[in-house]
Amino acid sequence: MEYPPFSDAFPLDITSADIQREKNRARELRRSAWWKRKRASGVCYYCQQQFPPAELTMDHLIPLVRGGKSTKGNLVAACKDCNSKKKYALPWEWEVEQAQPPS
Repeated sequence: MEYPPFSDAFPLDITSADIQREKNRARELRRSAWWKRKRASGVCYYCQQQFPPAELTMDHLIPLVRGGKSTKGNLVAACKDCNSKKKYALPWEWEVEQAQPPS
């Protein structure tokens, strides 16, 4: 998988092996009671809309390609639409983008 280029302002030495290890950790957490409780409310972290819990996806607040980890503090329940739109952005970058009017 190809990841987007990032500014030299945040140089990271993240390997494909690092990303795969974190994806495996996320997969384990998806099966946990913690994750089932986390998404049970059915509320998307970003848009705050209600969804059936099974429709919520796991999102890394700080994306793996930007140095994020698969830890409980970095994982939120998000609707598929928000998760897809956020992609590799940090939460505050995505929030700024969402607040700007369409061009």
